[in-house]
Amino acid sequence: MNKIPYDDDSRTVLTLDAGGTTLKFTAVRGNRLLFAPVAVPSEAHDLQRCLDNIVAGFHAVEARLPEPPVAISFAFPGPADYPAGIIGNLPNFPAFREAGGVALGPMLEAEFRLPVYINNDGDLFVYGEAVAGFLPYVNGLLEAAGNPKRYRNVFGVTLGTGLGGGVVVDGRLLIGDNSIGGEAHLLRNVLDPGRGAEEGACIRAVRRVYADGAGIAFTDAPEPKTIADIAAGRTPGNREAARMAFIRLGEVAGDALAQGLALVDGLAVIGGGISHAHGLFMPGLVAAINRPYANGDASIPRRLIARAFNMEDDAERAEFVRGRVREIAIPGTGQRIGYDPEPRTAVGISRLGTSEAVAVGAYAFALQQIDR
Repeated sequence: MNKIPYDDDSRTVLTLDAGGTTLKFTAVRGNRLLFAPVAVPSEAHDLQRCLDNIVAGFHAVEARLPEPPVAISFAFPGPADYPAGIIGNLPNFPAFREAGGVALGPMLEAEFRLPVYINNDGDLFVYGEAVAGFLPYVNGLLEAAGNPKRYRNVFGVTLGTGLGGGVVVDGRLLIGDNSIGGEAHLLRNVLDPGRGAEEGACIRAVRRVYADGAGIAFTDAPEPKTIADIAAGRTPGNREAARMAFIRLGEVAGDALAQGLALVDGLAVIGGGISHAHGLFMPGLVAAINRPYANGDASIPRRLIARAFNMEDDAERAEFVRGRVREIAIPGTGQRIGYDPEPRTAVGISRLGTSEAVAVGAYAFALQQIDR
């Protein structure tokens, strides 16, 4: 049975997804949101008002619960010393820049008398997908097909305002020694090696490529959802430029995933607002992961040793799940053993939805820390 950790857990955790304009509070029990997020303005330009809104938001959620929570666990932008709960010089929270460091975690611990855990939203997204989303989905498909292969590691990215990322290894979130593990935005941009991958795999990248192809100013370029509609022929516009915007994104994001998977050796999951247009970029993204190096070295046939399969494509998903298991002899015993000679990885879209994955990741992280 492909059991999902914390699915039946009765403990409740208060969570928050903090953005530069809005703070979204909710509570999670058994890997499920207890109610829709409560939105409060971030007040990012006024430190005291921002902190007051954070405290008030958690109190408002706590008041709706039938039993006391066991922890507070949430996503907040970095740079930060997340284990210590100290938020640093934030680009999109000007008031935090001026403060020179805010001990947000200790402040909330003193206010609520609960353990407080803070992480990056990209990290918590991947952790949520590892606990209750994409990873158990893939392992469940393998189990149902009678395939003995199971996965434990995940590298993931979010495609949105920026390029977020995270790594989970054997059920543990990789935080890093400086709280900066899994920073996918700093990986190489294959189309512009002098820049990070974020500049080719985010909202502004899609708009920039469309604007260039359509011969319009960047400020006149529509949002990615509209560009996706143009590419699909549902909305008037430059269809070729729209298609190219997502092709380029797929190349950059695919190469970034290949860089990460070369070290992590696990599954790859994609979230963020742009992921809704996966039909336009996933084939190219997976092709970029599987692309051979140009040096013609036959000993390294692909960008990765493992072959990547697109889990959003019916035929590729079926081939991945089926595998290539065969029996081979155990020398000198007269017995045989199953063996699959092809290393594989699966690449797919969030099964929880990005916001819910962040909340579930925050929940699971808190319970894991408490149980340790």
